[in-house]
Amino acid sequence: MKIKLFLKCLLAAVLLTGTAGGCSEENSVFYSPSYYIMKSEDLLFDSVIDLPANLPTGNSRVATYYAMGVQKYKSQVKAGTNPILYEWVLAGPKAVLFDAGNKKIGSHGAGPFWELSPADSIFAQQFNPVKAVTPDGSSIPWLQLMPKNGRTPTGIFLNVAYIQRIATTGGKAPTVAPVSLSDTVDVKYTAVYRFSKRNQ
Repeated sequence: MKIKLFLKCLLAAVLLTGTAGGCSEENSVFYSPSYYIMKSEDLLFDSVIDLPANLPTGNSRVATYYAMGVQKYKSQVKAGTNPILYEWVLAGPKAVLFDAGNKKIGSHGAGPFWELSPADSIFAQQFNPVKAVTPDGSSIPWLQLMPKNGRTPTGIFLNVAYIQRIATTGGKAPTVAPVSLSDTVDVKYTAVYRFSKRNQ
């Protein structure tokens, strides 16, 4: 029930409504990034994207940010079609990052990357096999990612070993296929991103 309530409230934020009626345990009319970050701490994780134990020292959280923006899609030719048909392919995210104090702290973009300043950034890549689960079929998956090979994280992200994308709303490609190769679309989404390191 808590997860359903949380996802319902997040969807209200994606749609940028002025109120969140029916979402609140306390009938609040506005939900801030700090609220979503706080509520994400109560979520249960599938073992696929949960952090490894890394015993005996374990892991530590480096940072947690709330992202609000779009998932950008572009058209490509669907393989093996004659006459030619088109399908959506992800071009990458474009989002603003907020910290637990509701401050705009940085940006998130294609790569994917997260950047707070020129001296604080990290690029990521998928694990092999991919670590992903889909608690909400109407939203993009929750993921566990790793720092991108050949791109050393900097600043606050220097020792990060794991990036988790959780509590997602929206962001999925349209169900209606594109009609030309030049078609593009931006789909609103939100997510919470966690950055963690292995303890030494």
